[in-house]
Amino acid sequence: MSRPRGQLALDLPHLPALGREDFLVAPCNEAAVAWIDRWPGWPGPALALAGPGGCGKTHLAHVWRVRSGAAMIAGRAVTGETDILLAGASHAVVDDAAVADPESLLHLYNHLAAHGGSLLLTAREAPARWGLRLADLDSRLRAAPVAAIGAPDDALMEAVMVKLFADRQIAVGREVIAYMLARMERSFDAARRTVAALDRMALAERRTVTVPLARRVLEGDG
Repeated sequence: MSRPRGQLALDLPHLPALGREDFLVAPCNEAAVAWIDRWPGWPGPALALAGPGGCGKTHLAHVWRVRSGAAMIAGRAVTGETDILLAGASHAVVDDAAVADPESLLHLYNHLAAHGGSLLLTAREAPARWGLRLADLDSRLRAAPVAAIGAPDDALMEAVMVKLFADRQIAVGREVIAYMLARMERSFDAARRTVAALDRMALAERRTVTVPLARRVLEGDG
């Protein structure tokens, strides 16, 4: 990633690749992928997709949304009339569902179940751990299958880093990624933050992404 002298370093928004073919399948997530691919043959109206931040839950949710035509709803937006939330869709994804208003989420669940629709819920933990005090909702969500995504192995972390850089149209050497993986927090969220910080620093200084630059980012200099 080289930028000529005098060229403005514009921090343009980037568009992550969110297609099914872009999702990186590994042992830690293959069961969840299988559940998404199984639709519409789910055993009930709802499926919970659980895993740590940045593990691919929202990516899989977008894959399913495209396939099903579902409405994509942020958890905190689950309030008010179900028809307004669905906006004509027959299915729905609630992202970060643990923070949704329980009464509104129950109405959404019941509406979709009554009309043959499906509901995909994403959260860091399974619904049984949400501490729901609304018994009707708690019982329904406890009965839903949970597709869990686990912690990534070394190969998947490396592949995720390559994809994050590629989404930003940045080419980096394997030595940079190896250096980062050996020293950074081993989570998808950390990978995303680190790549974004490297991109910002490289843009600001009109430099390529190198090991010395990665060292500065990891040490907090930028």
